[in-house]
Amino acid sequence: MSAPNADAAGSSPKAGTDSGPKPAKKAIKTGIGASSATIKTTADVGELSKRIIGNVEQAIVGKRKQLVLSLVTWFSGGHILLEDVPGVAKTMLARALAKSVGCKFKRVQCTPDLLPTDVTGTSIFNQKKSQFEFRPGPVFTQILLADEINRATPRTQASLLEAMAEARVTVDGNTHALQPPFVVIATQNPVDHEGTFPLPEAQLDRFMMRFSLGYPSMQEELRMLDLLQHSHPVDRLTSVAEANEVVAAQQIIRKVHVDPRVREYLLQIISQTRQHADLALGGSPRATIALFRCSQAMAAIRGRDYVLPDDIKKIIAPVMNHRLIVRPESRLRKITGEKVIEEIVGEIAVPTIEAS
Repeated sequence: MSAPNADAAGSSPKAGTDSGPKPAKKAIKTGIGASSATIKTTADVGELSKRIIGNVEQAIVGKRKQLVLSLVTWFSGGHILLEDVPGVAKTMLARALAKSVGCKFKRVQCTPDLLPTDVTGTSIFNQKKSQFEFRPGPVFTQILLADEINRATPRTQASLLEAMAEARVTVDGNTHALQPPFVVIATQNPVDHEGTFPLPEAQLDRFMMRFSLGYPSMQEELRMLDLLQHSHPVDRLTSVAEANEVVAAQQIIRKVHVDPRVREYLLQIISQTRQHADLALGGSPRATIALFRCSQAMAAIRGRDYVLPDDIKKIIAPVMNHRLIVRPESRLRKITGEKVIEEIVGEIAVPTIEAS
């Protein structure tokens, strides 16, 4: 709208030569950062989420729950571990999110011969300048897909730890900051374990959520075939948001109110995982922080500025399942971490919170 007005002003004989271009330049500058200024409340976060989910669903069919969990993790500043069989749109999910928000996207195909420098980058000697120059690796992006992460060696897996925890990378003693909003979406195949290196518990704990996409229904798969008939649906996606909007949403989420009774409810769940007879390892303090932050994000995505116990129930399974270790004797009785979480949540009294 501002560009035509500026042209009209410039073509008017009454307008001076300096007065026409200046408003146009101002409009362009404010236009770039205007989107982040619109994300001021949790209602804005909810509207942003609807925009992104609606756009991604033009390419990925029937995965509304997983899309919400992905945004909860991203808005919380965490990282995602997708554990599922091949061919269920894990890569498409990462690409679709990147295109919907206009973020940089890079992919690393993890293999046993992948080196840490292949991920983080390395310094190369420039003979003309007689000095070393840093060549950044694929981790210098905003959305990084680490495909089949369990096929990389533990040394290469560990090269992502600093990036995931602190959004920065140290190479040759020099620290380089990563561009926000940075998120790692890692995938692994739960079926084929030959030639893989299982992620240690310390690194699993770095992922804020772990969930699967699952197979589509017959109706969803029919729609998928329609979308793929002429071209790939991800290639047709356009940006409906900007990266600075996600950064602004991450700041808003930290202001979501969590009532002391809800905090106590959350801590009771974590405490029970550490004392449960079927668990060898319960939730860590990092798990407490992740559950707290994700509950804030879930409330904001629903357009509220306060957390309800139901928000915690919605995200507790993907936040906690990969952090729990079930005792061997309990596994023989087919007890899983998910069943333990359901039992714990069912036993703890839910606090009553009135909307203010």
